[in-house]
Amino acid sequence: MTKLMQWLAAVGLFMSIWLAIVLDMISLNIPDSKKEILHALPVYILIVFACYSLALIGYRVATFNDCVEESRELKEEIQEAKKELTEKGYKFD
Repeated sequence: MTKLMQWLAAVGLFMSIWLAIVLDMISLNIPDSKKEILHALPVYILIVFACYSLALIGYRVATFNDCVEESRELKEEIQEAKKELTEKGYKFD
């Protein structure tokens, strides 16, 4: 099962349970003050997920490693390619 299918299954399960509770298909005797929170629960979860995603992206950008060795190797390969193309008649400005 792919990660997408796992996420879709989890979201589908949550939404079906949430919808059953909101539409009173499942009687849980929830007070009206708590039902207001329950109605907006998917929005709250979406906001928390967005905050988590932004924090994770920020952390990964802040801790991104420089690849000095790979950069040097790539520059050498570029020089070799330029040399080979120059030998074949291509001119670089």
